[in-house]
Amino acid sequence: MTPKKYIEKNSVIVEQCKLGDRKAQYKLYKLYAKAMLNTCMRFVKQQDEAEDVLQEAFVDAFTKIDSFRMEASFGLWLKQIVVNKSINYLRSKKLDLVDIEDHKHHIVDEGEFFYEDDDKEYKIESINLAMPLLPDGYRTVLNMYLFEGFDHEEIAEFLGISESTSRTQYMRAKKKLLQIMSNGQA
Repeated sequence: MTPKKYIEKNSVIVEQCKLGDRKAQYKLYKLYAKAMLNTCMRFVKQQDEAEDVLQEAFVDAFTKIDSFRMEASFGLWLKQIVVNKSINYLRSKKLDLVDIEDHKHHIVDEGEFFYEDDDKEYKIESINLAMPLLPDGYRTVLNMYLFEGFDHEEIAEFLGISESTSRTQYMRAKKKLLQIMSNGQA
């Protein structure tokens, strides 16, 4: 059985963009800007900084659009650029990730982060309010693992840290987030 080929739903607009059509670029921007800004905001605390990162990501995307081969969705391809730009932005601000390879920390289990609760909407709102209160390093690893779907090996490679540092940052981020939420700071 041959694998199915992905069919890009916006292939016509993408092809127009590859030809340099500014109106097509604007259409793609309008289609994806809000979702990609949300991705930026999960990494970058300030709205204006997130908007700057987003603009740079779109410039990169349109500059490199010839490399998009439509093997996956344009949104996924663009999201990778947005995540890369967000992380590079944080790196430029000297993202505070501490390599704990030399420390004696033992991670037992990543366990479940979210608890079952009837009041899920309240929890989501609390999490959204608490996330910006996390230190950049914690927030970045938590976002990449929990929301962007990266595994710890990928996060480690991406951020230039060890896998154990990624796991520890994730565990500490969960603990800190729960602490912020339980203290009513969010």
